[in-house]
Amino acid sequence: MDPRGFDVRAAYAAHGHDLLGFMVNAVRDRGLAEECVQETFTRAWQARERYDPARASQRTWLFAIARNVVVDAVRARARRPAPASGEQTEESATRDADLARLLDHVTLVWALAQLSEAHRRVVVAVRLEGFGYEELAERDGVPVATLRTRMFHALRALRAILDEGEESR
Repeated sequence: MDPRGFDVRAAYAAHGHDLLGFMVNAVRDRGLAEECVQETFTRAWQARERYDPARASQRTWLFAIARNVVVDAVRARARRPAPASGEQTEESATRDADLARLLDHVTLVWALAQLSEAHRRVVVAVRLEGFGYEELAERDGVPVATLRTRMFHALRALRAILDEGEESR
């Protein structure tokens, strides 16, 4: 156990499964996702002296590291030699647009992972899966007013998470 309280084995047991889910969703390749999880814990171990439990939970800290690992992996996968003429070809423009979309996806998945399960569930169901509040209330057995309140707080939290992520770049 590190003097700062970071135990890699305990952290992996507590958060490894969630990080792998995040990684698979982000990179859409299980093998690469597993490598990213390993790299996340390697970086966490290397930076363990800088971990401050007063600033962030272990989960939040690990997901911040994971986001950087995914971005690095996606960028590395997208790198190819530039055309000799120096002009951007249609293929490289498409690749750049695909990379931008993938990085946006990674950022969204990362931000959603920071929410509580209840808040994440309502955002995903209503905003991404297209459920109506009444339909979701019937499916989950939660009152519509509660779902609307959760959505309000979830979107406010997402906005804060994304704003904080932009500031740290």
